[in-house]
Amino acid sequence: MMANDPARGLNGVSHRGPLPDLMVEPIVRAALLEDLGRGGDLTTDLLIPEDLTATAALVVREAGTVAGIGVAALAFRLLDVRVTCQPTTQDGAAVTAGDVVLRVEGPARAILSAERVALNFLGRLSGIASATAGLVTAVAGTRARVACTRKTTPGLRALEKYAVRAGGGANHRLGLDDAVLIKDNHVALAGGVVAALTRARAGVGHMTKVQVEVDTLAQLDEALAAGADAILFDNMTPDTLAEGVRRVAGRAVTEASGGITPDTIAAVAASGVDLISVGWLTHSARGLDVGLDVVIAPP
Repeated sequence: MMANDPARGLNGVSHRGPLPDLMVEPIVRAALLEDLGRGGDLTTDLLIPEDLTATAALVVREAGTVAGIGVAALAFRLLDVRVTCQPTTQDGAAVTAGDVVLRVEGPARAILSAERVALNFLGRLSGIASATAGLVTAVAGTRARVACTRKTTPGLRALEKYAVRAGGGANHRLGLDDAVLIKDNHVALAGGVVAALTRARAGVGHMTKVQVEVDTLAQLDEALAAGADAILFDNMTPDTLAEGVRRVAGRAVTEASGGITPDTIAAVAASGVDLISVGWLTHSARGLDVGLDVVIAPP
């Protein structure tokens, strides 16, 4: 399957497998260090005996799509390897209010000190996955795939793009280094669409795809004549998009972007585009409400 196959996203990243701990650990470790500061968890260390053990459950408070269970578990394990974590579902699963997604057991101090970091990651990533799942449902029955952008939280891109995949979406570029995307400012400074495409083609390898952002159908015609692999239609109406897709006629991957909302995405998808990229999935999606409940045995 080619790297620009619309079924996989422009750069081919749509799998939902969890990220390895090697990639996630530095991010979680930094978050724990930020929270613990210079003196550790003063409240917990003063109130909770060092030898006390506890059992707790991470519970979702509202319906959605969960993501980040393994990230949350890693937060507890990094504070104390004696904490055991047992997921009760998997990332990408639909959940309802009251569902337990992770059970933890071990030293009470570690559980309480890692609680906020674990919930921050779980709530943030589940919110992104939930928003993505909603858009995926809205375009069901069309050829369009929902994709994210590089509008991510600094330092959290790998996790936030993973959450999009957990929600059933695909990733656009992971970074500046995995595809060429010629945007309007590039076009302006390079001397036009054809000049920009010609220069890009001369400098990339055979595995690197070249996409061009177009604001008009005239620019589209130029991009197609110069051999673009993919076209990014920027802020176009559904009718204009449909005409653009007709002109492309399968010669390039087509992508719509700009101002996409849950209310407008179905009409955009009906135009026949292959991909719909949505920046707010990673920069503004509301977090899913999750909490940690300590399980207290009856006396």
